[in-house]
Order: sequence, then C-alpha cells, then structure tokens
Amino acid sequence: MSKKTTGIARHDLNVNDVAATSEVSRLLAEDKIPWYQKKSLRRLYAFLVPAALGVEITTGFDGSVLNGLQAVDKWQSHFGYPEKATLGLISASMAIGSVAAVPSIPYLNDRWGRRFSVILGSIIVAIGVVIQSAAINIGMLIASRTIMGFGLTICLSGAAQLLTELCYPKERAIIIGCFQVSWYVGSILAAGLTLSTYHWRTDWSWRLPTICQILPSLLQLGFIWFVPESPRWLISRDRHEEALAILIKYHGEGDQDSAFVAAEYLQISETLRLEKEASTHPWRELFTSKANLRRVTVAFCVGLFSQWAGNGLVSYYLAKVLATVGITNRLRQQQINLSLSCWNLVTGATAASIGTNFLPRRTQLLIGFGSMCAIFSCWTGASAVFASDNTNNSAAIAVVALIFIYYAFYNLMMPLQYLYVSEVFPFLQRSKGVAIMQLSNKGGTGFNQFVNPIGLDSLKWRYYLVYVVLLGVEIFTIWLIYPETKGVSLEEVAVVMEGGNANVERVENDKKIAMVYEDEYRRV
Repeated sequence: MSKKTTGIARHDLNVNDVAATSEVSRLLAEDKIPWYQKKSLRRLYAFLVPAALGVEITTGFDGSVLNGLQAVDKWQSHFGYPEKATLGLISASMAIGSVAAVPSIPYLNDRWGRRFSVILGSIIVAIGVVIQSAAINIGMLIASRTIMGFGLTICLSGAAQLLTELCYPKERAIIIGCFQVSWYVGSILAAGLTLSTYHWRTDWSWRLPTICQILPSLLQLGFIWFVPESPRWLISRDRHEEALAILIKYHGEGDQDSAFVAAEYLQISETLRLEKEASTHPWRELFTSKANLRRVTVAFCVGLFSQWAGNGLVSYYLAKVLATVGITNRLRQQQINLSLSCWNLVTGATAASIGTNFLPRRTQLLIGFGSMCAIFSCWTGASAVFASDNTNNSAAIAVVALIFIYYAFYNLMMPLQYLYVSEVFPFLQRSKGVAIMQLSNKGGTGFNQFVNPIGLDSLKWRYYLVYVVLLGVEIFTIWLIYPETKGVSLEEVAVVMEGGNANVERVENDKKIAMVYEDEYRRV
C-alpha cells in the first residue's frame, strides 16, 4: 500500500486491493444479517426517516410548488405576473439565502454537532415558510424564500453528515441515496397540491400549497431528539465513551464483544488522532496539499454539475419548456408536472436502492452523465424540428418523452451527491467539503434560475445547446479526477486517493492485531 498517487483517478489505488487488507471490511462482509432483523437498527432508521431523511423534501417541494404556481392564475395576478428577470429573482432567492449560509456550515457542524444544525436549520425554514405564506408583495416573497434557503442549507449539511457518520456501513449508500431522492416526495406533494387547488378562485389556491412546506421542518423538530449524535463527531470532541456506546448499540446490536465495533472504533478514533496531529490550519490545508485541492475540486464539481446538467430547466421552468413545443394548456402542464414527479420518485428510488448498492461510484456517474448528454442532444433536435414546424405533434410528443427518459438517467447519478462528497473528505474537513459542494450547488442553482428564463425567452430551443456542451465537459472531468470510493470505509477512502501518505489507521487482517484491538476496545 506504499504506492504513490498522482491526483488522477486512473492512478489511484484499487478499492478492492485496499478492502482486501482491511479488517473492518472483512468483518463487515461476514455480517449476513439484514438490517430489518436487527432491533436497534430498525429503531434508528425509523427515527432517522422523519428526523433527517426527509430534509430534502422541503427542497423538492419548493422546486415543484414554484413550478406549479406559475400555472396558477391567482398567484400570477397577486404578484403582478412576474417574468424574465423578476421571475428569475424569485426562483433564485432561495439559492441566494443558501449561499449566504455556507460560511457558517463548518463552524456549526464541527463546533455544535450535526443534530444541532438540523434543529437550527429547521427552525429557520419554518419561520421563512410562515412569512412566505403571508406574503403580500414580491419583496416579501423574495425575503421569505431567502430566509428559507439560509435555514435549509444548514439543515441539509447537518442531516447529510449525520446520516453518513451514523448509519451502518452496509446501508449507508442506500439511505443517503434515499435522502437525496426524498426531494421527489416533496415534489409530488407540491405538484398534487397545486393541481388540486390551481382552479380555486381565492388566494388559498397558492397560499395552501406554500404553507404545507412547513411540514417537513415540523417532523424534523419532533423526531430529531430520538436520534443519537454522530459517533465520529463525539470522538472529535473527546467524548469517547458516548461514541462507543452508540456504536455498540447500533452497529453491534448491544454486543460489547463485537469484533466489528472494536475494529471500527479503533480505526475511527486513531484516524481522527492522526488527522488532528497532522493538521494545524484545516482551512489553509484544503488549498495547499495536492490531495486536498483535488477533494475541493471534486466537491465543487459535484455541486455544480448536479445543477448544470439541464435539470434546472425542468425543475423550475417546466411550463416555459413545454410552451416551446406548443403545450400551453394550464391543466395539461400541471398533469405533466405531477406525472414527471412520480416518475422521478420511482427511478430515483430504484437508483438509490439498487444502483448505489451494486454499481461503482464512477461507473454510476459516467453512465448517468453520458446518457444525459446523448438524450439532451436528441431533446434539442426534437425542439428544433417543432420550432420549424409547429404543427408537428410528433416532435412535441418526442420532447415530452425525452424529458422523462432524461430524468431516468439524471436520477441514476442524483443519489450520489452528498454521499460521494462525504466519502471523499476525511472527518476534519468533511463539513468544509459539504460547504464547498453546497456553495457551488446553490450558486449554480441561483445562476441558472436567474439566467434560464431569460435564455429560454431569448433563444428558445437553441438555449439547450449550452447544456449539451456543458454535459460533455462534465463527463471528461468526472473521468479524469473523480476517485472510486465504493467498497471501503469512510476512513480508508483517503488511502485510495493518497496511498501511503494518508493519515489513516490501517486495521489489517491479522488475528494477533485484532486481539490487541479488542483489548484496547474493552479498556475504553
């Protein structure tokens, strides 16, 4: 394992070779009992669903409700029929608030913990929803959405890291994938609500859907108290006994002699010790070492690419996209919006539960982005055909069909966003990595939300060509620098990327060493 790496993905250590010498991986592979037959894990996951897994519901709800409300006449008249720059600012205001919250993420998560961030963020989001539901003008609407974006970013960062560091390793990828896919649960709820109320003749046609956005935050505030803190965060604060008790209860099912918990605890605690000893200026070190510069680049790209893949056109401006192929009927637009949300939930859940479990991370990303590029090219071509002949119903139908096919592949890579960044970064820099990812993600979202309506109005279908080119660049970047992270522990990903230079405690396959680990474990 002394091989040196270069920062290029094809020069990384092979994850299978790293896992083959890992006692943690060996013991994990020996555990054949599914999670639903483990009492403690069942209880943990039952509380994690409403407390953390559903944080993305708020984001999905917002994307879909704003889409749906653009087809609600009372919303349009109440806010003066916003379009172009004004509509872009309304959409981008949540992203603006999110970007403003980014500098606070590392401090809140590392100083006060993952659970605290979920609680604080949920409170701020709830306040923003109340203001938005009572909005009497565009200024109040924009302010409320900015507040919601600020709180949502704090909440998302805490929930993502809590899930990453608390879940049992075998279910981690699936659960965090479902965390991302829950975006579509919110999307479906919002699409269904706006479809049900859009024909009402009072302001409740838009106020009711917006006020329902508070529900996920209330669930989080109600259930987060039943979820333990991240064991890794507790160890970083020298609260070893609490961390070990959590690992025994949930990863060892209460077995104090669990060999897996012994190996896992030793690797986590010793790796954190090595990281602390090697780190004097964590922020500065992000930009001074070759390995960390690569991590920062990956995190930035993960966040940006997830928004600069063309999905923003449909997520927030489906009505305008459909109008480019002659579908202007309000009811038909709402029906397509709801159908697309349901399709996204099915394909996203499939990718989260099957894709992340069986496909290597790089393969999953490259298939997703490569297919999106090809489909987006066809989408552009079909739109061009309709633009030249607006009686060509086949071209219009093709565009709608391609939107659905496109999202099947977008959803293949979507579950990896928070999971991948959390795997790439070691603990001391994980919250900073998530903050960088969110900065680029929300910044890209805000830019798109402001520019997309202008681009669609000015260039029509030609605007799609921008995303075809961007997707091509993204595919090359993923192939070049994204490391493989599937198959090793969170701590051992650094070995894949850095080889012998990684500050990681290597718990290797040796019976004598394993006995020493168990003795140390019992003394704590």
